[in-house]
Amino acid sequence: MALVMGVPQRLWVGSGFPHVERTLMKPTLSLAMTIALTSSMAAYADTAADKQHAGTHASHAAAADVRANPFFAESTLPLHYPAFDRIRDSDYAPAFDRGMAEQLREVAVISANPAAPTFDNTIIALEKSGDVLQRTSTVFFSLSGVENNDALKALQAEYAPKLSAHRDAITLDPVLFARIQKLYDTRESLGLDAQGVRLIERYHTDFVRAGAKLSDADKAHLKQINGELAKLGTRFTQNVLAEVNDSALVVDSRAELAGLTDAQIDAAAAAAKAKGLDGKYVIALLNTTGQPPLAQLENRALRERLYKASITRGSRGNAYDNTAIVSQVMKLRAEKAGMLGYPTWAAYVLADQTAKTPEAVNAMLGKLAPPAVANARREGVALQAMIDREQAAKGQPTFALQPWDWAYYTEKVRADKYNFDESQLKPYFEMKNVLENGVFYAAGQLYGLKFKQRTDLPVYNPDVLVYDVYNEDGSQLAIFLADMYARPSKRGGAWMNSYVDQSALTGNLPVVANHLNITRPTSGPTLLTWDEVTTAFHEFGHALHGMFSNVKYPRFSGTSVPRDFVEFPSQVNEMWADWPSVLANYAKHYQTGAPMPKALLDKVLATSKFNQGFATTEYLGAAMLDQSWHQLGADKIPDAGGVMAFEAAALKANGTDYAPVPPRYRTPYFSHIMGGYAAGYYAYIWSEVLDANTVEWIKSHGGLTRANGDRFRQTLLSQGGSKDALQLFRDFAGHEPRIEPLLERRGLDGAAE
Repeated sequence: MALVMGVPQRLWVGSGFPHVERTLMKPTLSLAMTIALTSSMAAYADTAADKQHAGTHASHAAAADVRANPFFAESTLPLHYPAFDRIRDSDYAPAFDRGMAEQLREVAVISANPAAPTFDNTIIALEKSGDVLQRTSTVFFSLSGVENNDALKALQAEYAPKLSAHRDAITLDPVLFARIQKLYDTRESLGLDAQGVRLIERYHTDFVRAGAKLSDADKAHLKQINGELAKLGTRFTQNVLAEVNDSALVVDSRAELAGLTDAQIDAAAAAAKAKGLDGKYVIALLNTTGQPPLAQLENRALRERLYKASITRGSRGNAYDNTAIVSQVMKLRAEKAGMLGYPTWAAYVLADQTAKTPEAVNAMLGKLAPPAVANARREGVALQAMIDREQAAKGQPTFALQPWDWAYYTEKVRADKYNFDESQLKPYFEMKNVLENGVFYAAGQLYGLKFKQRTDLPVYNPDVLVYDVYNEDGSQLAIFLADMYARPSKRGGAWMNSYVDQSALTGNLPVVANHLNITRPTSGPTLLTWDEVTTAFHEFGHALHGMFSNVKYPRFSGTSVPRDFVEFPSQVNEMWADWPSVLANYAKHYQTGAPMPKALLDKVLATSKFNQGFATTEYLGAAMLDQSWHQLGADKIPDAGGVMAFEAAALKANGTDYAPVPPRYRTPYFSHIMGGYAAGYYAYIWSEVLDANTVEWIKSHGGLTRANGDRFRQTLLSQGGSKDALQLFRDFAGHEPRIEPLLERRGLDGAAE
C-alpha cells in the first residue's frame, strides 16, 4: 500500500497503489506491511519550474550521456517490462530532472491553450503527461523498497522536496484549475460516458484537496508544508530501516537459541558472519512489534531481550530516533488540514474514503475493541494457567504473563488443546510449489488463468521469478514478478506494486509484482509457515486486482481505489488457501509428495479462531492509535518528549491497553501512518467487512467456480477506480455490507470461546 490518494496518477507519478501491502486481516493471519518509501516520495510528484531544474539536469545529464538513459524512452521489452539490466543508479537523477521538466512543459501547454477547455485538451492531456517521470518514479520507488543502497537513499533525500514542489506547481496552478473547474461545472452536458464524467470529478476533487482553491499566500505556505513533509517522510522511512538493522539481536551461544530449528540457527549464524561477528548469532527484526522467534525461544531472558529490542526502536535517543519527526509531521498535517477546511487530518483524509468521517471509523473500532480485548484477557488467563502448571511441574515459582511470553505459551496451549503445532505443517508448504500449484492453481480454477515461467527477462535480483499470465483464450493478460525472499536491502512486510498500469488510453497491459519477506534457508528447500502461505494468497489478490484492470484511463487503473477498499479483494483471495480442492493440489510433503493428512488440516481449521483476541486487539491497538494521533488539533500535539506518553494515554483511553498485548506497531516505527495510511490503518478491518460478506456470498453460490470468478472479475476486479467503491461491492453481492460475518469470523459474536 504508498497509498496516497487524492492526486491524479500522472501528477504523482506512481501507479494507483505503488505498494499495496498486507497487515493483519484474517483471523488466521497477520502481517505486514510497512508502507513506506513511496508514501513519502512517490506520492509527491511535484516540481517547481523548468528553470529550477536546468542546472541540476545539466550536471546529471553529462554523466549519463555516454549511454542511453533507459527511462528516456519506453522499454522495448514485452509489455514495456522494465529493462532492469540497463538501469543504473546514476540514471535516476537525470531522468527525474528531465521528467519533471517535460511534464511542466506539457502542463504549461494545457494551461496556455487559447481554446476553450475540453475533455480532450485538458483532462486527457493531463492523463497523457509525465511519461518519463512516471517510468522513472515507478522503478525508483519500487527498487528503493527491494534493493536499497546508499545511492538510492541519497536520491530519496534529494528528490523528495523537488518532487513535492513539482506536484504543487501543477495542482496549485490557478489557470489549469480554472479549466478543470469549467469542465466540472458542465460535465453532465459534455456528452461523456460515466467513466469520462467520473474522471473529471476525480481531477476536480484531487485538485481541490491539493489546495487549488486557496489564496496565493496560503498556497505558498502549503508548498512549504508539503516540502517539509516530504523531507520528514523520507527521514522517517530511512530511520525505520536503519533501526531494524541496528537493533538486530546478537546472541553469543547456540545453546541460548534452544527452540529454534537447526535451519533457523544456521541462518542466524550466517547473518552474524555477514556482519563480521563470526561465532555469534544474529536474530533479524521484522518491522512489527511481535517477532516470530518469540514463539519458539525457550530462553525467557532472551525472549525479553528480543521483545524489548523490538519495542524500543525509534525511541532510543540515538541517531535513528523518530519521536521528533513524528511530532513535526503530526503538527504539519494538522496545520495543513486546517488550511484545507478540515478540523483534523483524520477528517481531511476520511472525507475521500468510503468511511467518510472519523465518527464512522470510531464507531466501528469502538464496537470491535471491547469484545476483542475481553477475548484477549480470556486467552491471557489460559496462558497464565499453562505457565503456572509448567512452573509447578518443574518445582519453580511461577511468574506473571508478559508480552514476551505470549507467543511462546500460545503455541503450548495450542498444542495442548488441539494436539497441534504449526511446525507440523511446514514440510507440506514448499515455497515454489505453494505459488504454482496453490496460488496460481486457484486463479486457474476461478478465472481460467494460465501461467508460464520465463527466464529471458532481466531481473533486479536473481531470486525474482517472472511469469507470463494468460487468459483462458490464450491472450496475454499480464506479466507477474514474485520476489519472495528477505534481504538486508529490502524493507519488511509484504506488498504488491505495479510497474506498468493497464489502460485503454495507453494500450498498456499490466506488469505487477508481489513481494514477501521469507527467510532464505542456508540450504535445502524453502518451507513456509501457514501465515506465509496465506500471505502469498493475499498478495496475489492484489496482483489480480492490478492484472484484471479493464479501464479507459490510467487514473482508474487496477488498485486505484480508496485505501479502505483496496484490501478487500486481496483478503477475499485468502479464502482459497485452505479450500479443500486447492489445498489438495499444493499441500504435499516436499520429500515424499504425500498429501497433507486430512486430520492435520482439520486441526488447522479448528484453530481458526484460536488466539483471535490477541490478533484483533494488537491490530485495533494500532488502528485506534492512528486515529488518536490524527484526530488531534494542531495545538494538542505533543513535542518529541511527549510522544511516547501520548501513545500510552491513547491506548488507555481507547481501552486497548492490555499490557501483555501491545499494539502491532508503536508510533516510532508505525510506517503505515507516516506514509499513505495516515488516519487510514483502520482500512484493513473496514475492508474485512466487505471481504467477510463476499466470502459468505461465494460459499453460498457454489464456491470455487468459474461463474463466481467471472462475476467477481467483471463486476469488481476489472473496474479499478472507475466507479464508486461501495457500488462495486453492491454490484457483486447485490446487497449492502453487513458486519455480522466479520464478527463471526473473528469470534467476536459471542459464539466462540
